[in-house]
Amino acid sequence: MSDATTRRGFLAGVAGAGGVAAAGTAAGQEQTTTVDMTDSLVFDPEEVTVQVGTEVVWENVGSVGHSVTAYEDGIPEGADYWASGGFDDESSARGAYPSQGDVPGGESYSHTFETTGTHEYFCIPHESVGMVGEVVVTEDPPPEDTGYETIVPNSAQTLAVWLVAGLTAVLGLTWFFMKFGGDYEAGEEGGGGGGGV
Repeated sequence: MSDATTRRGFLAGVAGAGGVAAAGTAAGQEQTTTVDMTDSLVFDPEEVTVQVGTEVVWENVGSVGHSVTAYEDGIPEGADYWASGGFDDESSARGAYPSQGDVPGGESYSHTFETTGTHEYFCIPHESVGMVGEVVVTEDPPPEDTGYETIVPNSAQTLAVWLVAGLTAVLGLTWFFMKFGGDYEAGEEGGGGGGGV
């Protein structure tokens, strides 16, 4: 047997291993989204869009206690009520706070969303200062955040691509004609300048 590895065999092995790794990662991935609760009395981000079956984790990244409490009339019809403390309705959650339902600094609360629609929620002690949020649940995956927004319109991007392709073609043809373009010998007989009158 030969110990030599061909390029083709190596590339096939790398491609196969990469495919298996990607499939394993996708299959084992759980959908989780995190929302921070801060000492600035905000949910960050205030609104998240998730796919059905996604677990949203609210992490208290400050030292001030918060709650995560759904508005009973702000969740889709047919959705189970949810709140930190495990309450069945909004009035029970409001009445039991802060002895139940408080999420102290460094701790978290999570809920998995199974019903599509907009789920509105708030923090009981900080609702009056605007600590509210929304979870939008969809059947489709949420759009990917690329981290930047382009300020160049698509038509200008397309034009730039065609210009670069055209310039590359002109440079390639110029190189080709300069390298293989013909016989340009100096001092050919009868070639000197314009014709005489």
